[in-house]
Amino acid sequence: MLAPRRLKVLERAATTTPSAVTLPAFLVPAFQPTSAPRRQFSNTSNRPSKLGRTPISIPPGVELFIGEPQVKKDPTTYLRVPKRTVTVTGPLGKIDLEIPQYLTINHDEASRRALLSIEDYNVKQQKEMWGTTWAYLRRHIIGVSEGHTAVLRLVGVGYRATVEERPRKEQYPGQKFVCLKLGFTHPVEEPVPVGMKASTPQPTRILLEGINKEEVMSMAARIRKWRRPEPYKGKGIFVDDETIKLKQKKIK
Repeated sequence: MLAPRRLKVLERAATTTPSAVTLPAFLVPAFQPTSAPRRQFSNTSNRPSKLGRTPISIPPGVELFIGEPQVKKDPTTYLRVPKRTVTVTGPLGKIDLEIPQYLTINHDEASRRALLSIEDYNVKQQKEMWGTTWAYLRRHIIGVSEGHTAVLRLVGVGYRATVEERPRKEQYPGQKFVCLKLGFTHPVEEPVPVGMKASTPQPTRILLEGINKEEVMSMAARIRKWRRPEPYKGKGIFVDDETIKLKQKKIK
């Protein structure tokens, strides 16, 4: 229940007629109606993907085979969606790539070019997968024709690497292991996956070769995690042209 004083104030406000509200002079233009339409936040046109619309050149000896759509389970959304499998075959091997149904690959065998296109340019997911699929397809074409490599540098006193066989630990016949001496009490052994090659041209260099760039860099990351580069002495395992900025030592 309201106090008597507040109740009187409410009754007085209800009986009085509303008067005209006066605005300051600097606010009047903002409340005046305008006939011209308001300017949108962005006036840029909807442009297609710069990578997706670029044709991919296919070198001699590389062939593309585009399969029919098949319903498969998506590993991310767990939904059954139709997908097609593109098989890239070359002198070094064969790689399969799954593409969504809304993405089309126009393969011109005469000019040896492949052009990717999507159904709707206004759908965000289709535009994202357009450039991503283009990058994967181009990477696979380079992999089966030239191959992908990764060079690891071991920087540190006593750091050594060798490639040896471990018959008791091998998962397939002839599997090799990258054996590392990184200052631990025991040697570190990393298995080489199927379809990849590992060699040590120098005791402090590791050369990884393969047709799938994702597998090559994953193998390099697994080796690097044992001794990540540290910023005080610059020691560690560096991949390709990786560098690190040195810091000054903390002096108490």
